[in-house]
Amino acid sequence: MIPLKDDNPTHSTPVVTYIIIGICVAVFLLELSSPYYKTGAIFYSWGVIPASLVHGVPIPDEIYKVPPTVTLITSMFMHGGFMHLIGNILYMWIFADNIEDEIGKVKFIIFYLLSGIAAALTQVFLNTESMIPMVGASGAIGGVLGAYIVNHPRAKVLVLIPLGFFSQIVKIPAMFVLGIWFILQFVNSAFTSSTGGGVAYGAHIGGFIFGAVAILFFNRNVKRKTASKKRSIKSKNPWDQN
Repeated sequence: MIPLKDDNPTHSTPVVTYIIIGICVAVFLLELSSPYYKTGAIFYSWGVIPASLVHGVPIPDEIYKVPPTVTLITSMFMHGGFMHLIGNILYMWIFADNIEDEIGKVKFIIFYLLSGIAAALTQVFLNTESMIPMVGASGAIGGVLGAYIVNHPRAKVLVLIPLGFFSQIVKIPAMFVLGIWFILQFVNSAFTSSTGGGVAYGAHIGGFIFGAVAILFFNRNVKRKTASKKRSIKSKNPWDQN
């Protein structure tokens, strides 16, 4: 299933969502312009390398750019190819605006970054000896999807279902679309573990679970602030005789 759009309106312009998408596109264009893109050295400079992060395995001086802990941030704005980038932008475009709208722009930045870090650490601790760099916004976006399925399980999502030479466009509740996406991460993870696939499915799973749990905390803070404002407005009402 390929999601195309949802029917979940927002009350504000998702500025942060657009900025994150813009940064990812800009960074990818910079990657393409680098002579180190084809050799893959650029991913060793800015991507998360589990063995380096956990065990301090040194990176050659000629490609070392930032400390391993910093790559937990830099890696989530990089992508390995066009399809990797386009797929992430699509999910970000459809689902992130509602979460940003609900918890606010500043909190959404925090939520997004924490989701990306949690996702990366999940993948790291699945194989702490790996020297393969990990890049991509997929883990952070996984957090957004986890938050969406908690806050909007019944929202309708328009999806394209390829059926050989034919295709079908239908509306399906978000809980099924994102639930199936989550299950597929486990299935694909089990399959690629034996075939050596290069997709960090562990990061997708970790980000999704983190987002589904963390959004409960962010929701609670938003509700508290809203309730506080309502009490403040009521107390200042000059016509209130109570």
